[in-house]
Amino acid sequence: MAWIYWAKLYESKFQAKCLATRISEDWWMVGYDSPRYVEIFKARSGKYGVRYMW
Repeated sequence: MAWIYWAKLYESKFQAKCLATRISEDWWMVGYDSPRYVEIFKARSGKYGVRYMW
């Protein structure tokens, strides 16, 4: 399995954490299974991103 990266990077870790929480908890509302792993990472530019794995 490979990581799937969210297309947008965020200025703060808080913004990335909000997205990560939404991905891990709210996808069932639109008919998708939630990913097994959701992780926040810091890019070389200093911004934060979200990646997940099924």
